[in-house]
Amino acid sequence: MKVQRRHVLAATVALAASAVVAVGTGMGFAETAPPARSACAGSVTFSAEGGAPAATSDRFPVGTRLRVTNLDNGRAATVTVTGPSGSCVLLNAAAMDLVREPGKNVIRRNVVERLDAAAPGGGTPAGEDIRPGRAQPAARPPAAGSVCAGAITFSAEGGAPAATSGQFPVGTRLRVTNLDNGKVATVTVTGPSGSCVLLNAAAMDLIREPGKNLVRRNTVELLR
Repeated sequence: MKVQRRHVLAATVALAASAVVAVGTGMGFAETAPPARSACAGSVTFSAEGGAPAATSDRFPVGTRLRVTNLDNGRAATVTVTGPSGSCVLLNAAAMDLVREPGKNVIRRNVVERLDAAAPGGGTPAGEDIRPGRAQPAARPPAAGSVCAGAITFSAEGGAPAATSGQFPVGTRLRVTNLDNGKVATVTVTGPSGSCVLLNAAAMDLIREPGKNLVRRNTVELLR
């Protein structure tokens, strides 16, 4: 009887443990898998351009579909790349409105997923010239002497003129010139981002043209 009673007790404990795990998983207490590996590193910001939700990119060719998820609120936007920029993914205003938190212009915790596979055999869409090692049309090479390619935008963060970068380490000094008006901003990299250079609000104000949130024609120089 004692042996039989022990077996019954052990079975009861195992059943109870299984129930706890099942309930914990259903209630969100159990450990969950990490988010999908992101195709981009660093913060996601936006260009303030109008139109339907879309994005530009320095990594993915025109026509690529991406899903951008804000991990702080779980909101997601599915966008199509419409052109090149200086960021891995740069949302337009409508796409940013789908995922942003009120009053925030940067999504620091995010996942960017590519929804379509690359062309079979490594091919590219007709008419596109892809530079070696980059999935980007070569329509806008860097200006002479520039260390970054594509448009420059800003993060809307406060403070003295500064920048973040996915290419240069903290402390790097850069000189950014708007070729349309000749205005220049000298900034220091203060942290990482998903762009070659992403200005803060004060730095953008030094070089922008009225009403524009993008500097399309620019040079970025590395200061020694």
